[in-house]
Amino acid sequence: MLFSLRMDHLVVAARSLEEGATYVEAVLGAKLSPGGQHPHMGTHNLLLSLGPNEYLEVIAINPEAPAPATPRWFSLDTFREAPRMTHWACRTDDLDEALDAAPVGTGHAHELSRGAFSWAMAVPEDGNLPFDAAMPALLEWDRNSAHPATHLPDQGLRLSRLDVFHPQADDLIAAFPAVRTMSEVVVQTGPEKRLIATISTPEGTRILA
Repeated sequence: MLFSLRMDHLVVAARSLEEGATYVEAVLGAKLSPGGQHPHMGTHNLLLSLGPNEYLEVIAINPEAPAPATPRWFSLDTFREAPRMTHWACRTDDLDEALDAAPVGTGHAHELSRGAFSWAMAVPEDGNLPFDAAMPALLEWDRNSAHPATHLPDQGLRLSRLDVFHPQADDLIAAFPAVRTMSEVVVQTGPEKRLIATISTPEGTRILA
């Protein structure tokens, strides 16, 4: 494998940031921090540290932003449910190589920036990642960029394990074997696509799904 792959962040989709924050804070017992806006996608977010290299993102459509010319990322255009973890994102040191190895439909690299952060991220043309988004979103942070996790208050939360369920889990692993290189991630067969994160907190282990 010519590229590295590491867990970067978990994505909780919500109909509004307020609704998403209420859900995450009730489960994890920790307050989220302000994130920012994504004008190119018409979305905004809140963030929560999961340690020095990982974080959790609550993301929703920004009602005050104009609609983008293309479908929004993370399938937000069609999200109408209660808040839940819908996606996971991995960082790599070579996005081009990672995309060459990824399943068709993982997306094309977009150069993005917000404040101190600059990165390239693969965004599918239709906003939907392969295998019902059991496939991780792929991104590469600019070598001179800050990382969101280093700018967030550390409240003692850590991701212990991410279980990724899908009826075609074996096909996902065959299509992108790199998912097996992350010790905290387990891709396995289940009746439907579902993400379940086991997170250690100062108050004990919590399950976010």
